[in-house]
Amino acid sequence: MPTVYVTRRATFNAAHRLHNPERSDEWNRDTFGKCNSPNWHGHNYVLEVTVAGAPDAATGYVIDLGEVDRVVHEEVIDALDHRNLNLDVPWMAGVLPSTENLVVAIWQRLASRLGGLNEVRLRETENNSATYRGE
Repeated sequence: MPTVYVTRRATFNAAHRLHNPERSDEWNRDTFGKCNSPNWHGHNYVLEVTVAGAPDAATGYVIDLGEVDRVVHEEVIDALDHRNLNLDVPWMAGVLPSTENLVVAIWQRLASRLGGLNEVRLRETENNSATYRGE
């Protein structure tokens, strides 16, 4: 059977501050620029979750995308939407909430619940995204 990749898209809004407390304020300002604002800043994130597998003979589905949507909301969207990633998300505690770190944390939330999870892509802006494939 062929391997097919299916993707479900979800969106959420969240605020964060990129700041490494082990470094000086000057280093943080120079490194993170506007993203280091002590008053936070926000993004309209776009999350794409891809599952790979062979289509089922009875349904033609690799996976029911409604199930993917349900799991993504339970594990990720409900925890992140309209939250401060630095303060409000227990599973991001102590983690610098860059898009790169966030996409890995999202993968870790989904991997045990979505068989065939192939890729998680998180778009922070129209120009910036991070992709993780469990490597």
